[in-house]
Amino acid sequence: MKKVIYFVTLLFSSFTFATTSPYSGEITAEDLLAQYPAFAKEYKNYSPSEDDLNTIKTLSGKQVLVFLGTWCHDSKREVPRLLKLLDGSGVKLKSLQLIAVGYDKLDPDGLAKQYDLRYTPTFIVSSNGKELLRMIEKPKHSIAMDLTRL
Repeated sequence: MKKVIYFVTLLFSSFTFATTSPYSGEITAEDLLAQYPAFAKEYKNYSPSEDDLNTIKTLSGKQVLVFLGTWCHDSKREVPRLLKLLDGSGVKLKSLQLIAVGYDKLDPDGLAKQYDLRYTPTFIVSSNGKELLRMIEKPKHSIAMDLTRL
């Protein structure tokens, strides 16, 4: 009898995991921080330097597109840091778009495929529809420096 119960439990948990997938699609910064505690915790704990707050202002008037995984440890670290930098600096972007992708790195609108997404997070800075730079997974120096090396 124990073997049957173990088998049923294993089957049920496997089915539940297989049918449960992470959120994918556009999400606002507010919803991301409200619905995903790991993102909110990093946002709260991150303290950007004054230099980074001043540097990120270079993005004024630019478009920033961020592909993230709500399941991705790099996204949980880097995306809240970008949001805190943007909030703390008061920079006025032309647009900020956050796109969550599934484990397969796809989203319902096909933007990840259109932008040839391979890793999360990927930050794309554009101006007038022209891609200026990408930062993939984590910064080499700092988010502010890496996203403003235009």
